[in-house]
Amino acid sequence: MRARRRTVALAASLVLALGAGPLAVPAFASPAPASPAPTEPHPDGPDARALREAVAGLPDADATAALVRVGGTDGAWRGSAGVHDLASGRPADPHARFRAGSVTKVVTAAAVLKLAARGEIDLNRPVQHYLPGLLGRDFRPVTVRQLLNHTSGIPAGDGLGDTFAELYAHRFDTLTPQAVVASAAAKGPEFRPGRKQHYLNINYTILGLLIEKVTGRPYASAATALVLAPAEMRDTYFPGTDPRIAGPHNHGYQAVRKADGTTDLVDVTEWNQADRFAAGDMISTTADLERLLTSLFGGRIVPRPQLREMFTLPARIEGATYSAGLQRFENGGRIYWLKTGGRYGYNAIVAGTRDLDRTLVYSVNTTDAKGEGMNPVAERIALAALR
Repeated sequence: MRARRRTVALAASLVLALGAGPLAVPAFASPAPASPAPTEPHPDGPDARALREAVAGLPDADATAALVRVGGTDGAWRGSAGVHDLASGRPADPHARFRAGSVTKVVTAAAVLKLAARGEIDLNRPVQHYLPGLLGRDFRPVTVRQLLNHTSGIPAGDGLGDTFAELYAHRFDTLTPQAVVASAAAKGPEFRPGRKQHYLNINYTILGLLIEKVTGRPYASAATALVLAPAEMRDTYFPGTDPRIAGPHNHGYQAVRKADGTTDLVDVTEWNQADRFAAGDMISTTADLERLLTSLFGGRIVPRPQLREMFTLPARIEGATYSAGLQRFENGGRIYWLKTGGRYGYNAIVAGTRDLDRTLVYSVNTTDAKGEGMNPVAERIALAALR
């Protein structure tokens, strides 16, 4: 019973994606076995057997591939499973690039905090000071810190559709961040700033525009200089309006139920993510995200006085779990700081204890990455790694 409660709590806290119920899927190529790297012996180290079992049997109805890196002072484990694509059935590339989704927010938060350390941004100053006219008169002053920790009260912006079918039909269209923010501003405030916490992309879309205004450079260029380059993330980039994933990558699929009750797996690898912008359009690798985690938590990207913002929850807000760019999660007596991301075809996570005793990075090619709940493959990996 205790293990079941822990599983449910983990699934709720990580806010990852799961399709609604089992799917009748097309026949898959033979599953590619997990290919772990040697495990460092340590009594409190990663459970290699549990991790191998977590990714065994891919591809299946829930995911077509998984790339996993567990690290830290307790030891390390590396593994991959599944296929590069369903047509060929060849093994998944363990070094592949993938859509990191909202893990992008970690980079955006780090860039803002680094600019704050330089005195170019004041976290207590309203964003309206830096971007006059961005929000209407109905909005009270919203501080930069309130954007970082999702307590701004700014509602979600509009997208190119609500259902997968609508979004898929517009997957090559461009929706600018400015248009997204304008649609959010037109709705008026959701609540008074600082009163609640509501995790929304709009906060980081606006932070991306703030970074551009303060640096005088496009977001991609500024974030690369401020964060990616110091962390030596050489395989990470921001695609902008390009729908492709440059370089080696494993294909992503979305399960689509047909009228006759059967399910198709639609290739969603190519998709224009421009509207995700600073909130979620980054493409990366598991090795690069591990570098981001260790460099950031080690104080090599953001100076430690500002880094504390990433490990501080907003005060006096019941149920708050989000800090600047991260989310707090406690499991088995350990506190982890993490960020998940989900784009169609891809789920990702970066997670670690503050002292880097244990870290986890994965990319799972889930077949319903934007569904409700947590993907079973991702859940198994997290439970095996975050013990």
